[in-house]
Amino acid sequence: MSVLLKTRVTAIGPEVADLAEGGVIILFADGSPPELAEVSVLHQAEAGPSDDAPTAGASIAIGNLYATITAVGPSAWAKVREIGHVVINFNGAAQAERPGEICASEVDAQVLVAELKAGAIIVLAAA
Repeated sequence: MSVLLKTRVTAIGPEVADLAEGGVIILFADGSPPELAEVSVLHQAEAGPSDDAPTAGASIAIGNLYATITAVGPSAWAKVREIGHVVINFNGAAQAERPGEICASEVDAQVLVAELKAGAIIVLAAA
């Protein structure tokens, strides 16, 4: 297993739970504009991001929640590398609807909300 990104959650915006209940989270590196921080999971990378983008079949772990990446938008990983930003949609889609989106297998929304807390580790790893 090759780690593509390992990052620690530093803060959870007040609107994150509402989005997560719909199966969507927005990651943004520490220092994001305040209006974006409200809807974002703020984080600080501990390893990566790697040069290589994840592909379908790669894994994502958020604390004790695990999912499989099903699609990666064409500009998603570039945004992760540039500003630590990406939308992760746990919809199981085989093709990303938006260029900056990573899609992953469906998860229990209540578990997702519970795992999103300051100090949680998020890991994206190659298949």
